[in-house]
Amino acid sequence: MNAAHPHRPRVAVIGGGISGLAAAYRLVTGGAEVTVLESETRLGGKLLAGEIAGVPVDLGAEAMLARRPEAVELARAVGLADSLQPPAAAGARVWTRGGLRPLPQGHLMGVPGDLAPLAASGVISEAGLARMARETELPGTELGEDVAIGALVAERFGREVVDRLVEPLLGGVYAGDAYRISMRAAVPALFAAARRHPSLTEAVRAVQAAAPARGGPVFMGIDGGVGRLPLAVAEAVRRAGGEIRTGAPVRALTRLPGGWRLDLGDAYLTADAVVLATPAGAAARLLDTTAPAAAGELAAVEYASMALVTLAFRRSEVAHLLDGSGFLVPPVDGRKIKASTFAANKWGWIASADPDVFVLRTSLGRYGDEADLEREDAELVDLSLKDLGEAVGLAARPLRSRVTRWYGGLPQYPVGHLRRVARIRDAVAALPGLRVCGAHYDGVGIPACIAAAHRAADELLATLAEGTAGEGGE
Repeated sequence: MNAAHPHRPRVAVIGGGISGLAAAYRLVTGGAEVTVLESETRLGGKLLAGEIAGVPVDLGAEAMLARRPEAVELARAVGLADSLQPPAAAGARVWTRGGLRPLPQGHLMGVPGDLAPLAASGVISEAGLARMARETELPGTELGEDVAIGALVAERFGREVVDRLVEPLLGGVYAGDAYRISMRAAVPALFAAARRHPSLTEAVRAVQAAAPARGGPVFMGIDGGVGRLPLAVAEAVRRAGGEIRTGAPVRALTRLPGGWRLDLGDAYLTADAVVLATPAGAAARLLDTTAPAAAGELAAVEYASMALVTLAFRRSEVAHLLDGSGFLVPPVDGRKIKASTFAANKWGWIASADPDVFVLRTSLGRYGDEADLEREDAELVDLSLKDLGEAVGLAARPLRSRVTRWYGGLPQYPVGHLRRVARIRDAVAALPGLRVCGAHYDGVGIPACIAAAHRAADELLATLAEGTAGEGGE
């Protein structure tokens, strides 16, 4: 225990993104003395609030899944209850086969349970629909421990539904390749149902039938941007007595008898326990000597990079062209942008900040398709404007533009991902007083990151209460 506070264990949290901050808040409110160490000069990781043309915007993630409770509950706990806002507009579309088509209903991440909405949308060709209609006649597929969602859906329904529906939907979450993404990790309920039902159509319907009736919005935003959330959590940690240091990279992590030592370059910090909430590569480097098995697994985690182009226009020049919340773009169509969000339609707080300004975002880059990210900012803006012109007829020039690059922004979840995570956690758990969390474990969404942070914090608090976290030696 810390000599200055004999009844309060000292925990160091390495990483000041939403995962590390959520863990820190859980720990400090659970009675621990907490120090957060962030290598960058700002907090928040992939959550970043900013502005364009005087209008507040998100320059990173813009929404939280509201049907998982963790993110909304944390926002309320740190004083943002009155700032929570659901999307003001729905009506996403898919830009494919030469036009903007309504995103069909009745599917799970693009895997259809009802062909009627899909047929009405025009996303899939007549030949593709006929192929899909025969899925229930196929013999069952043996899934084993895991399978790539794109591979299974292509086998059962044909490639067209993967290329034009599953890919753009999954791409919005992982910036990944549907033919590599683990079904067990990305859509666990569907994977479980598919092991029980010979038909994938039946599996989708079973999941939908078993889902509890839920009211309220699917997603939630925050007035001023989701990027406000980590800053509010950090302030709550400070109010509770925690310490947060930015520009404080941890260079090495060493086991000591009864605890841990963190090398900060110009000083050392000792702690009874540590939460490692960094991206996989940084975690691998810190665990290289203390947990080489975990480090090897972490070093193998792959990431996708992407760029967000935020554009502000005179509303009078563009609003008549832009209805709904935006559109997705299947990679198979060969466009540069992967999606566009009509932010001024989607979020009421953006529209009210300046009624004369219309803000939208585009995204570029995905796993295996990142060459465009090496272009200059002006080129990415021009590529976005070209595609927007073809998609919706937009010809106006923006008042302002901002390009935000997220190199190594999204961890990939290939087949076998959950087994890798289990091996990492098993190796880390063998070291008393150490836990891990972050987007590369149980999900890339904000609620999933917070849930993993709570798990790490709760496990440490339990072992610290038992007086076992710092036991052992080098």
